[in-house]
Amino acid sequence: MSSDPAIRAEALSKCYLLFDRPADRLRQMIWGRFGRNRRRYYREFWALRDVSLELAPGEVLGIVGRNGAGKSTLLQLVCGTLTPTAGSLKTRGRIAALLELGAGFNPEFSGRENVYMAASILGLTRAEIDERYDEIVEFSGVRDFIEQPVRTFSSGMYVRLAFSVATSVDPDILIIDEALAVGDGEFARKSFDRIMRLKDAGKTILFCSHFLYHIDAICTRALWLRDGRAEMLDTPDRVVAAYGAFIESGRVQGASATPADGRAVAPVAGPAGAARFTGIELRADGQAGIQLKLLSGENTLEISIRFASDPALPAPSIGVGVVHSSGITVASAGSFNDDFVIERDAHGNGEATLVFPSLPLLKGEYMLGLYLFCERGVHIYDYALGRSRLEVSQRGIEQGLVALPHHWRQG
Repeated sequence: MSSDPAIRAEALSKCYLLFDRPADRLRQMIWGRFGRNRRRYYREFWALRDVSLELAPGEVLGIVGRNGAGKSTLLQLVCGTLTPTAGSLKTRGRIAALLELGAGFNPEFSGRENVYMAASILGLTRAEIDERYDEIVEFSGVRDFIEQPVRTFSSGMYVRLAFSVATSVDPDILIIDEALAVGDGEFARKSFDRIMRLKDAGKTILFCSHFLYHIDAICTRALWLRDGRAEMLDTPDRVVAAYGAFIESGRVQGASATPADGRAVAPVAGPAGAARFTGIELRADGQAGIQLKLLSGENTLEISIRFASDPALPAPSIGVGVVHSSGITVASAGSFNDDFVIERDAHGNGEATLVFPSLPLLKGEYMLGLYLFCERGVHIYDYALGRSRLEVSQRGIEQGLVALPHHWRQG
């Protein structure tokens, strides 16, 4: 592997000029440049300011930050769709970007014509496109419509074809904005697997994700952007912890406000290329349901989870998070981390139960977040947040969120 960095940015900055009225733009062109008393008819907005980083080939950088922090601006600068206002940026190798999938497609062109046009823009020669064309179309799943104008495609077909082209060019640098997989069902799994193969092949990857779990599970480093500046560039666990604490301190709890049903999702038998929850039940010493009242340290909590999955794929894994009403994640458990393989029947149906003996949570209200992952514990097939809840009371006066095992001794 070469010692030269795949990406090197030094004091990278991007500024936009904001005009209050259209006429101010004209005034700036005339008087701002050539007038005797030069004036500014605009306000400066720095979307990105003085960001420096260096990535070696094979590194995976996760980027986190609230909306407007500069994440998309940084990705667009790296892939060349924006030019920096200040600073320098050098990249080495072929870049493929999954920003706005299909943004470069001509709606009047057929799918075939758009494949050749988009792939040539990404740097493939005609001969290379000819060689990969069948694989691109096969992967996208739109072969029956490939000769039709893409304006007749559904949004899902459009996205699948764009993704297939973008990832077929064997990039040295892959840039992904806000999603590790596109579409749903079978194609979501296929697209995720392709991205993970690029990672395993040592490609340099930059991506944004609102799922902090993805940052921690996939990346070698993470960057937290705040108001256009690099707040922190460090190992994923440190950045995720710091950014998570920042979000929780501001009581930004968007992830908990979902329409997902903690009870269950409608049963789905063996969905192609995916998995779905078919039942979720909480039990504790005679109680059963999705909302329980427990006594700290005395009740054993059992969480039973049923699912349906594509039997042609490896068995999925399950993750459970315990979140306090303040938004703080108290604990989590995952079958993947615990090396627990869930058995299924021939149709892809399975069930597992997670047990918390003598639940050590202290008094308060808690929410459970349940996730159905791929076998690697990264790609999310399904999730249920918000309705599986615990109300915990206690006998003693201990403070905090959890009673840690402990004992006393003399001296």
